[in-house]
Amino acid sequence: MNASFEERLTELETRLAFLDSTVQSLDATVAAQDRILIELRREIAQFRSELGRVNSVLAQDARDEPPPPHY
Repeated sequence: MNASFEERLTELETRLAFLDSTVQSLDATVAAQDRILIELRREIAQFRSELGRVNSVLAQDARDEPPPPHY
């Protein structure tokens, strides 16, 4: 092999190693973000449930309640 070919091959191998490292890093980042999204979706569902309960309590008409005992 001539020197030019070996230099080109070495450059390609270096780039491939860098790309492989970058892909692994991005994969780890995406996996971490996926875990965060799953947790956030669970929390949002919990908040919606709690908000629904609060809204149902607040939506009750005060006229439906019995009068206080001092009346």
